[in-house]
Formats: sequence, C-alpha cells, structure tokens
Amino acid sequence: MPQWIYLSVAIISEVIGTSALNASDGFTRLLPSVVVVVAYLVSFFFLSLTLKTIPVGIAYAIWSGAGVALITLIGWVLFGQTLDLAGVIGISLIVLGVVVLNLFSSSVAHG
Repeated sequence: MPQWIYLSVAIISEVIGTSALNASDGFTRLLPSVVVVVAYLVSFFFLSLTLKTIPVGIAYAIWSGAGVALITLIGWVLFGQTLDLAGVIGISLIVLGVVVLNLFSSSVAHG
C-alpha cells in the first residue's frame, strides 16, 4: 500500500513543480524557480521509492498520465487555457489508459 502513497506524492509534487515552472518565467524569478527544483526533486525521490514494488513502465505511465491530466486541469482553471475537442478527447484517453492499467493489468502491484 505505501507504493500508492509514494506514487501519489510523486504525482502531486510533479504537478506543483510544473505549475511553478509557468510562474518562474524562464527561471528568472527566484521563489517559483526554487519551488520547481524542490518539487521535482521530491517527485523523483518518491517515484524512485515506487519503483521498488511497481514496474517502471507501469509507474511511469501512471505518473506521467495523471500528471498530464492534472496539469491540463490546472492550466484550464488557474491559467485560463483552453482545449479544443481533440485535446479533451486526447486527455480523456490518457486518463482512461491509467484507469485500465490500474483495474486490469496484472503488472500493477495492488497489495
């Protein structure tokens, strides 16, 4: 069970880092730049802990897929970014892929 907590922390940290990347203005603003670096370090550390029990391909698919979906949502809500129908369908397929991996793949450690 801790592997899912580790993976969740890794995803949330990656999303925080990517959100702050926008605010860092090309690493020209100190505080957002520090948040980016620290958040990515935390994310990769917890992703590495996840890899002790979940295969790298599965963990990375979940980490990146969930991160893409969450960043897209944050971009829409906080930054006023829009998606066309193709974008919405694409993001939906990514989320569906993560759900299918979690529900039906025997490669995912559920214990």
